[in-house]
Amino acid sequence: MSYTAQYLQSESAAQGVEVIVLVNCMIQDAIRLAASDLHIEPWQNSVAVRARVNGVLCEVAHVPAEFLDKISARFKVMANLVTYQAGMPQDGTIISGPELENVQLRVSIFPTTRGEKIVARLFDPRDRRFDIDGLGLENDSLDKLKHVLKRTSGLLLFTGPTGSGKTNTMYSSLCHIIQREGSAVSVSTVEDPVEFNLPMISQTQINPSQEFTYALALRSIMRQDPEIVMVGEIRDPETAAIAVQAGLTGHLVISTIHSGVSAGAFTRLINMEIEPFMLCSSILGVMGMRLVRRVCEQCAQVYNPERSLLKLVPPELIPNAIFRKGTGCEHCTNTGFSGRLPVTELLVVGEPFREAILKKMPTRALEEIAIENGMKTLWQNGLYRALTGQSSLDEIIRVLAADMI
Repeated sequence: MSYTAQYLQSESAAQGVEVIVLVNCMIQDAIRLAASDLHIEPWQNSVAVRARVNGVLCEVAHVPAEFLDKISARFKVMANLVTYQAGMPQDGTIISGPELENVQLRVSIFPTTRGEKIVARLFDPRDRRFDIDGLGLENDSLDKLKHVLKRTSGLLLFTGPTGSGKTNTMYSSLCHIIQREGSAVSVSTVEDPVEFNLPMISQTQINPSQEFTYALALRSIMRQDPEIVMVGEIRDPETAAIAVQAGLTGHLVISTIHSGVSAGAFTRLINMEIEPFMLCSSILGVMGMRLVRRVCEQCAQVYNPERSLLKLVPPELIPNAIFRKGTGCEHCTNTGFSGRLPVTELLVVGEPFREAILKKMPTRALEEIAIENGMKTLWQNGLYRALTGQSSLDEIIRVLAADMI
């Protein structure tokens, strides 16, 4: 039973619920579950408390609807927001103390027809190690990524949906460079927001309300004599143009861009009116990322997937496959999964691929050329995770259904 549910059923709550204790119980539940996000949402007859654990939302508790306003007010106080404003979105940060294990929460409060919805993203200070070798990347992808990070100029892009590990991988890449070069290299970042403070790196947070945008920050940061620049996201043509130009003029630029697969990043940039010859000269590689849940080692068992799922697996691979899934235990809170694994595809730009970009080939054709030149796709690497029992076949298909080839 969750801390929140236990408190609501306790004798002290029967005498009168203390909202401070109630909110602390909600946050403690999220910490105990190692959740990335805590959702507090007004439903028809109650306030649902849910946590995103290993990328999947799960119900934690239900709180009587009459407590919503007090819960919202408490979060606003903790995040130094305007307590009397209820009809407008608000964002803030909570720095907790030892009673909540010193976690940092980025709070978003959003008005709905039933009241305010609260979502808090958790950052655990105990989990602030950015080790590129500890990310769990496939050996081939890790070796190629380290090779690209040795380059002194060019653009390295990461792509994937929200919560796919892009920021963690970029931070780990920067720390890898710092460990390798020490104080001999100047590294600057432009982010929205700055999620963790990194040693020996100058980090800047944009502020669109004061017209301090990615484009403005990136243009100005070029005068700061950096060798490596990290840009949180390429969102618009202006930022894209400056990032590409920086990659051409002796800077290693690391950033993210939203596209379905790695090859799609080139089509997206061309749609932003970046000339193909500029992309050929500047982009070093694009890494597509997804996160899949790892099978719990405490309750993992060998199983035979459904026939409909096995049809997606090449027949020659099935005899040597070790399909596993967790049955659920106390260690994994009966989910069958514990932690997550990255599934990646790293497209390193070579000469055949450059020629295809110049011809403005569609994404599908670019992807086929990348595969012919040695790129392992998201589906191929994800399937390997399932065949070796690291994750279940059901989970791989759930996450990578749109990326299967």
